[in-house]
Amino acid sequence: MAQKLNSALLDKLPETIGVPTYDRSALTASILHVGVGNFHRAHMAVYLDKLFALGESHDWAICGAGVRGGDAVMRERLMEQDLLTTVVELDPSGLTARVTGSMTEFLPVDPNALIERMASPVTKIVSTTITEGGYYVNALTNGFDAAHPDMVADAAHADAPKTVFGMVIKALRLRRNNGLEPFTFMSCDNLPENGHVAKQTVVGLARLSDPAFADWIAANVAFPNSMVDCITPATSDREREMVKDKFGIVDTAPVACEPFRQWVLEDNFPTGRPALEKVGAEFVADVAKYELMKLRILNGGHAAIAYPSALIGHHFVHDAMADPLIRDWLDTLERREIMPTLEPIEGVDYDAYREKIIERFSNPEVGDTIPRLCLDGSNRQPKFILPTARDALAKGLAVEGLALEVALWCRYCAGTDEAGNAIAPNDDNHEELKRRALEAKERPSAFLENKSVFGDLAENTVFADAFAEKITALWADGVKKVLSDYIGA
Repeated sequence: MAQKLNSALLDKLPETIGVPTYDRSALTASILHVGVGNFHRAHMAVYLDKLFALGESHDWAICGAGVRGGDAVMRERLMEQDLLTTVVELDPSGLTARVTGSMTEFLPVDPNALIERMASPVTKIVSTTITEGGYYVNALTNGFDAAHPDMVADAAHADAPKTVFGMVIKALRLRRNNGLEPFTFMSCDNLPENGHVAKQTVVGLARLSDPAFADWIAANVAFPNSMVDCITPATSDREREMVKDKFGIVDTAPVACEPFRQWVLEDNFPTGRPALEKVGAEFVADVAKYELMKLRILNGGHAAIAYPSALIGHHFVHDAMADPLIRDWLDTLERREIMPTLEPIEGVDYDAYREKIIERFSNPEVGDTIPRLCLDGSNRQPKFILPTARDALAKGLAVEGLALEVALWCRYCAGTDEAGNAIAPNDDNHEELKRRALEAKERPSAFLENKSVFGDLAENTVFADAFAEKITALWADGVKKVLSDYIGA
């Protein structure tokens, strides 16, 4: 009979389920993590759980935190089960489960509580998973979006901030005033040079209200870059029932993920760090090439399959990958246009990495969905597709397939699939995207003229002409014919 997850249950679970073998009460939570979602609990929390099991780095446990309403819901669920999480690895050869215990605290979702903990001497690292769209980046300049209402408000009320970045600035000021060294800020989001982007936002926001303090942050706070990877679908009743039926655990917030994990970090932690290299993390001098490889081949690959799959009716990612048309489209785009934009990395085989990506996408146990991949395109396209297109254009490389990917997104934004079914809104900018996508049926440039997404890309005639050709063909001939023509070209 399934039992509710809590500390008392750990000794009763079968040996086939991994449980914390360390004394959780003896851990010190010197990592404050903002954004305790599925990815964090499938990734960083698992690395630390494995490290603690080796008897290592017990002073680097996690204190969870959040700034949104959904974070309060997550906190309530996790607190009811003693901050334990069941992590199921969805290996086609057999499912495995472990209960992780690397998080030992979770702050109330309250700005004052978060700032107080950031300013505490116990906090050495502040880490974040707040989505790639949460860093206030101006799509036109790729710089800090100082005009964003959230940033304007935090700058005007620096002592009562509402965003995590405003809270970081206030906490850093308190630490400096109290003679404490600054914590390290570690972004764990899928962004090119995520540490640099985080620094740009923190320093940029500070500069709006106190330029001298902004200079101090720039000179004294470490923002290491990192590359993170582990496909982690959203948790639904499917995952909760699986954990209950397969492993006998009632967990209201389990995580199901693929068995693959990767974490590449810049070794820039002045206040110290856990010995993550002992559990498979890689510390390198320059993360940028690894980030670019992952963002373009994996995240760009996800974007590439998302919209054509949705338009022709696929729901699960593995079903889309079982469709030869989708699989061949992905493989061709990767080889023909995405991979040629990447510089070599010593010891890394891009073809082998691409093949591994295809294998991972095809894993039927993951149950990842096409609707999840289609989410938030106005933030994801500028991170995962458009930089590749710009790079290819600058190098004189082919962009036909990249323009087709954007055209597929445009066709998707028009609001119906090829069978005429309505597509539910899934982007904060849904209304504008739909208006422009429908206008693009007659005037293709209308979609690219959305400067908040495309910047000045509409002015590049090579890309604009390729996009116009593809969106026109999609409406005239349909997705399958246009993909087949590209693959066979």
